[in-house]
Amino acid sequence: MNAPTRYVDDSVKGFITWSIIWGTVAVLVGILISLQLAWPQLNVAPYLTYGRLRPIHTNAGIFGWGIGSFIAMFFYITQRLTKTPLWSPKLARVTLWIFNVAIASAAVTLAMGINRTKEYAELEWPLAIVVAIIWVLFSINVFMTILKRKEEQMYISLWYIMATLVGVTVLYVVNNLGMPLHLFKSYSAFSGTNDANVQWWYGHNAVAMVLTTPPLAIFYYFLPKITNNPIYSHRMGIIAFWSLIFMYLWTGAHHLLWTPVPDWIQTVAMAFSIMLIAPSWGAVMNGYLTMNGQWEKMKSNYLVKFLIVGITFYGLQTLQGPMQAVRSFSAFIHYTDWVPGHVHMGALGWVSMVVFAGMYYVVTVMSDTEIYSVRLANTHFWLVLVGQLIYSITMWIAGVQQGSMLLATNPDGTLHYSFMETMIAIFPYYKIRAVSGFIYLAGLALFIYNIYKTYQKGADLQAAKA
Repeated sequence: MNAPTRYVDDSVKGFITWSIIWGTVAVLVGILISLQLAWPQLNVAPYLTYGRLRPIHTNAGIFGWGIGSFIAMFFYITQRLTKTPLWSPKLARVTLWIFNVAIASAAVTLAMGINRTKEYAELEWPLAIVVAIIWVLFSINVFMTILKRKEEQMYISLWYIMATLVGVTVLYVVNNLGMPLHLFKSYSAFSGTNDANVQWWYGHNAVAMVLTTPPLAIFYYFLPKITNNPIYSHRMGIIAFWSLIFMYLWTGAHHLLWTPVPDWIQTVAMAFSIMLIAPSWGAVMNGYLTMNGQWEKMKSNYLVKFLIVGITFYGLQTLQGPMQAVRSFSAFIHYTDWVPGHVHMGALGWVSMVVFAGMYYVVTVMSDTEIYSVRLANTHFWLVLVGQLIYSITMWIAGVQQGSMLLATNPDGTLHYSFMETMIAIFPYYKIRAVSGFIYLAGLALFIYNIYKTYQKGADLQAAKA
């Protein structure tokens, strides 16, 4: 009889811990800049202005919280699905150290105004190289573990994991190509319209390969584990996977509607954005149908709440996103606060909900115990749900009002409202948004406490056994 495989989870714990720390930083900075928008006097020049803090917020959220938690989950999931220990635990530890140095350095340099001004690619060339090194080390470890797998069957989560590793590499390297001027300044290898087109090919596919494929890998792994139901259709999952990967690559230019980018490129992006509804909802329906006979667990199991509400927000995202990619609707809502409402429904409602569930599950397995408090976990769920809904709905309303005012004209064709008048009209919504951030932060605080006490509970039980 074969001995059970001993998995290596030290780095899983390390990445979970640090991704939570960076995620907390992202939320705190987000609350601060939401307060700055409502009360401009809180902008303290030069290091604590909105312009300096906003890229810190997005980088801490996407790279610190998002990438950090995905590395943790990928290390955990890959070992279990391949029935193989992590290829190099030492390499994983080195990756964690470099990861934290990079995130901290990013925060410092962005606060100093060292910024390439490219969305989600603000880091100057030395740090961009460090990020690439981190990704290569991480990818090698995962791919080598898969290569040496003992389980021949490739479950759908592994396909999403591999797509993430390859996709992010290509996108990040191409968009960061540039000519260094000195240590703190470089210029893009592309210029003008081409630079904009490459940037949003990267920018929207960063949403695909960082904020879509990793959460789907997590969702597909943990939902069957938690419900004890096999995934409804592995075949549907694979078809949706390949369709998603193919269609997403063509959608980036929908960020550039009504710009000098050629009309045919805009139209291709618009068409593929609409087609993207099908594979996205393939994953959503696969999740819903996996719940057959288990829907009562939406009441009794806190993990199922996070996963099903998370995949529901994903489904809503992939209806709202294609709608925004239509020229006529984009003309109305682009450059309004509708857009941050849309983005945060994905970041706080889809990605984070699924990650919360994954972390709760993994921490209990690694601690060999039950969660410290189910009641706290349920309270955490409701706080982050309410906080996210208040945020997004408030911004949607603000965006509609903003768009209506910006497009309103007098009989002679002149604008009826000035830009400043539109800003004054939506100030109350900015204050409500700030409140929603504090609600979400309260939920995050309960999550951190629950995770900490679960680790402590596991350590006490191990000490008692010893």
